Amino acid sequence: MAVDTDMRFAVLIDADNVSEKYVKVVLDEVANAGVATYKRIYGDWTSPRLASWKGCLLDNSIIPMQQYSYTFGKNATDSAMIIDAMDILYSGTVDGFVIVSSDSDFTRLVARLRESGMVVIGMGEQKTPKPFISACNSFKYLDLLFAQHRAEEEGEDELDGPFACKSRSRRRRRPGDAGGNGELATSGQDGGSDVSDADSNDSDQGDDEVAFGEMSRADKRRHLRAIRSAINAIIDGFSDEDGWVSLGQLGDQLAKRLPDFDVRNYGYKRLRPFLKSLGVYEFDEPTGESGRRQIYVRLREQ
Repeated sequence: MAVDTDMRFAVLIDADNVSEKYVKVVLDEVANAGVATYKRIYGDWTSPRLASWKGCLLDNSIIPMQQYSYTFGKNATDSAMIIDAMDILYSGTVDGFVIVSSDSDFTRLVARLRESGMVVIGMGEQKTPKPFISACNSFKYLDLLFAQHRAEEEGEDELDGPFACKSRSRRRRRPGDAGGNGELATSGQDGGSDVSDADSNDSDQGDDEVAFGEMSRADKRRHLRAIRSAINAIIDGFSDEDGWVSLGQLGDQLAKRLPDFDVRNYGYKRLRPFLKSLGVYEFDEPTGESGRRQIYVRLREQ
């Protein structure tokens, strides 16, 4: 999703539903999108289970909003966030909202904010229900991004988990390695071979790979099927008579159709290496009169 980096966002965090370890990821993603003019976090701060949050609130200038739990089993925090969101909306002081929660109860709020012309970025874990994800302009998986940030900070290319690399000599397979079928797997699993020396020296992929989180294999297949289908539909709808569409236009349209699409979820930093890994697309880079290269992509002829 293309955004104006001067956009003003209200960041509203559901402390009952999000871990404090994601604070840096949340604020980094907001900084990429614009400026956080409101940073509020909601919960019952008299509860011992939120004690772990308190240490990072001052450091990150996040204002804690107290909301007592009036009745056991009822989430008063959600109501407080929704009321504040509507107050901020009517104040006219922001261009968009960042709703940080994995709770589907905010789906209607997001829809209402978008009806008023607001840009809404959702952030939560992979457990977030699909309706909430679909309601947002874009959605970021905090657990996947946290895993990536942790690996980069530690200077490692391996993570603990069922889909982790076990050593530097056994590299993770990319989405298209299994016969070009676009299914993401790990090296040493499903009987597949590791990445070839030629692939590991490919200048388009090399440094673009980063460690990613513990997305389940079923989720990987489901996500990649949806991505492949969306890409093919975009190429079909926006390509020229030879089947070419610009990479920039493809990326913009893909973000509109799939709010939770982010190449970092699959171990890449840019779109082109990710598309190359799927093994079914080809690229062209003609140099224009200005000397600038425009990258085009189309479905490879079978």
